[in-house]
Amino acid sequence: MRRSLPALLLGLILAYAPVAHAQGEWEQARPVRIILPFPPGGATDLIARIFAERISRDSRHPWLVENRSGANGNIGMLAAAQSPADGYTLGACTVGNCAINAAIYARMPFDIATDLVPVFWSGSVMNALVVRPDHPARDFQGFVTWARAQGNRANFSSSGFGASNHLLGEFLNGRLGLSMQHVPFRGGAPGMQAVMQGATQMFFENTPTLIGAIRGGQLRALVVSGRERDPALPDVPTLGEAGMADAVVEPWFGYMAPRGTPAHVVLALNTMLNRANADPDVQARLRGLGALPEGGPPERFAAHVRAELARWAEVVRVNNIERITE
Repeated sequence: MRRSLPALLLGLILAYAPVAHAQGEWEQARPVRIILPFPPGGATDLIARIFAERISRDSRHPWLVENRSGANGNIGMLAAAQSPADGYTLGACTVGNCAINAAIYARMPFDIATDLVPVFWSGSVMNALVVRPDHPARDFQGFVTWARAQGNRANFSSSGFGASNHLLGEFLNGRLGLSMQHVPFRGGAPGMQAVMQGATQMFFENTPTLIGAIRGGQLRALVVSGRERDPALPDVPTLGEAGMADAVVEPWFGYMAPRGTPAHVVLALNTMLNRANADPDVQARLRGLGALPEGGPPERFAAHVRAELARWAEVVRVNNIERITE
């Protein structure tokens, strides 16, 4: 296991705990709300509920998940950014709403760097390319051959314009000479349902969103987007194995607080989340979904977000992806 071992997380917690005491203790006095900027049922939602449930078991006051979707995650994150900076509201952050959106929206309603502060990196996942079980393609190369033959009659779901699964689909179009049409939905669960119902032919979505349908036989996975195979789908090859090593995409999730939240409050929230992350049951549930637990101090998440902002700005530039001006 290369990251997020429970022992390492407990060490990080112990190392940072004295700092919180030195700056003044913060104890949760009422429910903490995680604003989830996407509909229920997607990977972001599933992961947030695992953490909220575990922390609530040890707290006098619960952690609650509030779904507030729209504008590819911007509406929910704006609500989080505008909330009181008192530790009782967090925004659920993903590669989409906290990295890609800044590159594809000409006018963002908030600034990740100035309006929000990183608290905790909850996990990373892969995307899996799925089709219906009755699709004629049995593997990735077969899908590419089929899509070429279909021309612009082939289409693919995404969880929203500019989401990582949208950009992956456009990358395949450009790299492989395909003409698949993009059909955006408001979240991963509706995009998955569209494939299952035959409205779209392909979806390249986070594994946790798809894993139940894959295991239940309602969808068939052809390839995953990680550097290595997904332990939850060990028989599914990577894009690298299919000859596209430069197409590695590992979406991630975390939580941010409104700018101005006191440092000792951020640290206390981070400690609570790390303690939950160190629980073997939480680790098992995350890995069972196909998610890699992350964790660590707020600075680790902050550095990752900065790197991802730069990376996706370059992806959008190089691939000439049209920016949203509305």
